[in-house]
Amino acid sequence: MSENGGESLSGPDLRTVGAASSELPDGGMLLGHFNGEPVLLVRKGTTVHAMGAKCTHYGGPLAEGLFDGSVVRCPWHHACFRPETGEAVHAPAFDPVACYSTEKRGGRLFVNQKLSAPPAHAPSTSVPSSVIIVGGGAAGFAAAEMLRRLGYERPVTIISGDDAGPYDRPNISKDYLAGKAPEEWIPLRPLDWYQQTKIDLLTGRRIVRLIPDARAVGLDDGRRLEYGALLLATGASPVKLNVAGADLPHVFTLRTLRDSRAIIERATTARHAVVVGASFIGLEVAASLRTRGLDVHVVAPDEIPMQRVLGPELGRFVRELHEQHGVQFHLGQTVTSITGKSATLKNGTTLDADLVVVGIGVRPNLDLAEQAGLRIDRGVLVDEYLRTSNPHIWAAGDIVRWPDRYSGTSLRVEHWVVAEQQGQAAARNMLGLNQPYAAVPFFWSAHYDVTIAYVGAAPEWDEASVTGSIPDRDCLVAYRKNGKIVAVASVNRDVESLRVQAAMERGDAVAVEACLRPR
Repeated sequence: MSENGGESLSGPDLRTVGAASSELPDGGMLLGHFNGEPVLLVRKGTTVHAMGAKCTHYGGPLAEGLFDGSVVRCPWHHACFRPETGEAVHAPAFDPVACYSTEKRGGRLFVNQKLSAPPAHAPSTSVPSSVIIVGGGAAGFAAAEMLRRLGYERPVTIISGDDAGPYDRPNISKDYLAGKAPEEWIPLRPLDWYQQTKIDLLTGRRIVRLIPDARAVGLDDGRRLEYGALLLATGASPVKLNVAGADLPHVFTLRTLRDSRAIIERATTARHAVVVGASFIGLEVAASLRTRGLDVHVVAPDEIPMQRVLGPELGRFVRELHEQHGVQFHLGQTVTSITGKSATLKNGTTLDADLVVVGIGVRPNLDLAEQAGLRIDRGVLVDEYLRTSNPHIWAAGDIVRWPDRYSGTSLRVEHWVVAEQQGQAAARNMLGLNQPYAAVPFFWSAHYDVTIAYVGAAPEWDEASVTGSIPDRDCLVAYRKNGKIVAVASVNRDVESLRVQAAMERGDAVAVEACLRPR
């Protein structure tokens, strides 16, 4: 047993026994432990680095991930860590892992001691006099955190319409909604962190006007704040269901922590739930409500759930998975009316419903961008540095349409990790680092004991091919457009998913194809 919470440790004791240097080839990883903590050895050329072996996001086992020659990638949610420093260079992890000194004695590798984190230094180029971040979601938080991590010491203000501080939004439709995650897991940082880092967090406030010529914003309480640089990260809002009864108190959308709390409260007394829409959010809600013991019906116009995104074979697998857990589907149908106790479908079927959750999509919040005269085309247009048509305004998250290097097209993607990584990239570029945003989109969706990982982006595709076995929960599904793989979904193929993402980020379409070869 170890000193880290009673978990058993794997691999050699790197303090007393060490590991044979021959067991660690260039580009390889080796799991061991030091003073009761799991430690990962990583060889980069002739140098061996030692770093913490558990991802700081949700504890993913980094030894089961991928070292791509530059960073170590977590198999669970694709966070990236630099082995030289332990820094979490790409979300969804923000905290670094520990780093350790190493030495080679008699052909064996040993770990000596834990190293202190290097101090942050702000870039030497000119930096903005202040930064205002409009939006307290994934992109807004990630930008503020990165500004402070890079040593930026001038004023940073986050203005959020949400009444809670930034939180882990994916969890509100997954484990938290299912009752398997406590609420203390939800905040991305405790509220005193904002005080300690001198970030002014204004919750429950809205920007009603951008004034680009004066580099100022107008708040709904009448205040006017000036900025040196501004990040627009206004996110998206749920599409409302436009039928009779859609405004009844037991009908919900799910976008905020407040929404999730309200659904949980209702679920404590409800018995019959109707989920409108077979989107990822809709089906995650269905799974969570089944976990809470409710009778759940899903109503959607699709013939196969998520066929447009996942293709028919993986879509049918998802449907069967939910049916095995008791969810009943009404596909090719829409809800035409809702009463206090029921929902009526287009074909006349009436379903018992003392809880209704609507998940029929979201729309990007573009009002402020349009009012400010920014360039818009199905999203806020940005360059490769995430700068808008105004040189002092950057944008990130659900509202952004950016030039994607791998696909050669412009993309707008509503994924949590994408928003976080774009917030980080925008912060770096606000400080003059001029680093193009080249990350490949990634998201995950959890359904009971099955997680689907998805890398790339395929708004349109003309072929879907399967490697492995979908029924055996061991597969990769490649989506091709004009013969080129533009996205890959996977089930229990974590390392291959990481390899696909790394190859896409290099722009190596041949390597992407190689990842799809049968084992």
